[in-house]
Amino acid sequence: MEDIKGTKGDIYAKEIIKKILDEGTLDKNPRPKYSDGTPAHTLSVNHLLYSYDLTKDESPIITLRPIAVKSAIGELLWIYQDASNNLDILKDKYGVIWWDDWDIGDRTIGACYGETVRRHNLMKQLLEGIKNDPDGRRHIISLWQEEDFLSPHGLKPCCFQTIFNVRHGNDGIDYLDMVMVQRSSDFLTAGCINQVQYLVFQYLVARHTGYTPGKFSWFVDNVQIYDRHISQAEELLAREPIDCSPKIWLNPEKTNFYDFNQNDIKIEGYPRALIRTKNPQMKFDLGI
Repeated sequence: MEDIKGTKGDIYAKEIIKKILDEGTLDKNPRPKYSDGTPAHTLSVNHLLYSYDLTKDESPIITLRPIAVKSAIGELLWIYQDASNNLDILKDKYGVIWWDDWDIGDRTIGACYGETVRRHNLMKQLLEGIKNDPDGRRHIISLWQEEDFLSPHGLKPCCFQTIFNVRHGNDGIDYLDMVMVQRSSDFLTAGCINQVQYLVFQYLVARHTGYTPGKFSWFVDNVQIYDRHISQAEELLAREPIDCSPKIWLNPEKTNFYDFNQNDIKIEGYPRALIRTKNPQMKFDLGI
């Protein structure tokens, strides 16, 4: 049997890229544009589902290029812990500026993402719901709130829904499973980042509620590669992944979701220096 190197995320990433290049269809009237004003066309496929068994240390993180883990975690905390849409907080507290292109003119991204979490008290309801009714099937956060979109806002949420379920394992362990539902994924730039963010989210919610992280699933409705990213996609397919076993580490002294900061959350066993050397970072012309 052929020795498979890399993470499960590497395996899935190559599968997704190949599927899009082989089967993807070209859009006709795209909303995004490149910085030079050219329409940003994409090749895309619909309805993909991938799962990871966290008890076996399966991980969506890839080694085909370096992933900005600390920035990804910062953005997650900005949305769900700070419940903020303020770009200065995102920059000053977490060192993240990749949302600046969606500034609506007041150094916020308007009524979306963290602002929606704040308006509808979504995190408190989720955490209390899992604690008070663990066997319930309504532990859902939805960032897709139509009434919010009536107010000025930047990009509508891509990762818009998470669904949590407590599973009483036959091994006597109570697990917290989660599915993240994503309407659209610019796969080469953010597909891995989004999965890693929500994997961390699952770990944080599990720690707060006292459960063991179990199964993480990612359902994406439409996953795409931009027309100006085709050469990078082909290069990623040709790259050799690096054998490793990344694991989420949370500060063992903390349990409360709101007490964690970027330094309390790490991915161990991820050979960043080796990845930078063997599979260096890529630049992508973004569609805004």
